[in-house]
Amino acid sequence: MQVRSPNTDEVLINVTPMESRVALVENGVVQELYIERTARRGLVGNIYRGRIVRVLPGMQAAFVDIGLSRTAFIHLNEVRLGPTGRRPVAIHELHEGNSITVQVMKDMMGSKGARLTMELSIPSRYLVYMPFGEQIGVSQKIEEEGERERLRQLVFALRGDMAADLGGGFIVRTVAEAVDEAALRHDMDFLLKLWLHVRDTARVTEGPALIAEELPLSLRTLRDLVGSHVAKVLIDSRETMARAGEFAQAFVPGVAARLEHYPGERPLFDLYNVEDDLQKALQRKVLLKSGGYLIIDQTEAMTTVDVNTGSFVGSRSLEDTVFKTNLEATHAIARQLRLRNLGGIIIIDFIDMEEAEHRNQVLRSLEKMLARDHARTKITQVSELGLVEMTRKRTRESLEQLLCEPCPVCEGRGTVKTAETVCFEIFREILREARAYDAANGYAVIANQRVVDRLLGEESAAVADLEHFVGHPIRFQVEAMYSQEQYDVVLL
Repeated sequence: MQVRSPNTDEVLINVTPMESRVALVENGVVQELYIERTARRGLVGNIYRGRIVRVLPGMQAAFVDIGLSRTAFIHLNEVRLGPTGRRPVAIHELHEGNSITVQVMKDMMGSKGARLTMELSIPSRYLVYMPFGEQIGVSQKIEEEGERERLRQLVFALRGDMAADLGGGFIVRTVAEAVDEAALRHDMDFLLKLWLHVRDTARVTEGPALIAEELPLSLRTLRDLVGSHVAKVLIDSRETMARAGEFAQAFVPGVAARLEHYPGERPLFDLYNVEDDLQKALQRKVLLKSGGYLIIDQTEAMTTVDVNTGSFVGSRSLEDTVFKTNLEATHAIARQLRLRNLGGIIIIDFIDMEEAEHRNQVLRSLEKMLARDHARTKITQVSELGLVEMTRKRTRESLEQLLCEPCPVCEGRGTVKTAETVCFEIFREILREARAYDAANGYAVIANQRVVDRLLGEESAAVADLEHFVGHPIRFQVEAMYSQEQYDVVLL
C-alpha cells in the first residue's frame, strides 16, 4: 500500500446557495471532486420508512415506495423481517402494502430507481454501527496487525459496556488508526443515541417517509475525508465555516484546528485550478506528459479506457516506449477514476507488451496508484486479449452523469449521420410520398444548411433525375434550428 506523508493534502469547500463542491488536493494536484446540488441532494445513507408496492418473484426482489419520483428496488438478500431482524427464506414472505425500514445503498441513476437495503449502517467519524450485525471488523486499510487487534479489542470492550441491551456490530474505519479509547467511546455513544432515535421513529411511522437524512456534503467531508494526511480545510463561506466549526468541535475535534475561512476575492477553485481540471474531466481524451493519451468512454454497462502512445516515440525500442507509456498511464488512470467518480466494471486496454515482467510492473503500478482511492477497487490479471478488468464501487452518479445530459442531436451515440446519408433518406421519403399522394405543385424539403448545400451541389444531378421521375419540381428551404439529421418533406 502507498504510504501517505502526514499533513500534505488540502480539502477545498466551495459553497453557493445552489450547490456545494469539494475538492481533495494531494501534493498540489486535484484528485477527487464531489458536487451536491441543493435542489437534489444525494440519497445514499438516508433511512426511510417505505411501503412494498410490488413483489417480483422472478427477480427475487421487490419495488418499494419511499416517497421519491421513482420506486426503489430491494433484493431478497437485503431484507430482514420481524423484531429479531431475521432474513426471509423465500420471496413469498414479502407482501405488498407492508411497511419496512430501509436505507439507500445507491442513488437513482438514469432510469433506475434507488437501490435499498435493510442491513442498516450508521457511520460516525471512527466507527460504523450495524444494528443487525454481530461482528466487529477493522478496515483493511489499517495493515499493522497489532493495531488492528488493539482496535478490535477496544471496541469489543466498549460494546459490552455501552451496547449490551442493543446488540449490533461495529466496523472500525481507517481514520481510527491510533485513536484512543475516549474518542471511540464518544463515537459509540453518539451512534447508539442516533440508532435509538431512528428505531423509535420508525416504529410509529407508516411511510413512505424520511426517517434520518445523511449529512450535507460539507459536514460529510469533515467526517469521512479529513484524516491525518490533510493539512488544512479551506471553506469560502462564512456560514458554512461556522457550521463546520460547531460540527467539528462536537464530533471531530481533531479537525477543528485545521479549518480555515478563505475570504479572498479570487474564487477558491480558480486559485487551485480546480475549474480547469473539472472541465478536462468531462472530455474523452486525457493527454499524458510524454505525448501519449487516454480515451475514456463511459457507457451504461461499463467504462473503457484505451491507452495510446500518440506522439511519444521514445529513444530506445518499441517495447521500451510502450512500457513507459503504460507505466505513465497507470498514474493518469487512477487519478481519472477518482476525479470522474467512475464505478462499476472498468476495462483498461493497455498497449500490448511482449515482456511478462513489464506487464507485471504495470499491474503493480496500477494497484499502488489505486491504494489511495477511497472507493473499494478490485483488479484482475491481464486477460487473454491483453485487457485489464477491474471494478470500482459505485454509490453515486459519476461526474459526467451529474453535470451532463445526452446530446439532443446524437442522443448519446456520439455520432450523427453524414449529410450524404440524410440526402439519400430524403430521396427515399420523396419517392414514398409520390407513390402515396398526388402533389399538385411539387415538394418542399426543409432541412439543415449542410444538407441543403449538398442537395444543391454534389447531389444536384440526382435531384434533377428525381424531379423527372416523380414529375414535379422539388424546392429546398434551410431551417437553422434543425440538426443535421432533421428534415421535413412537405407536399405543395
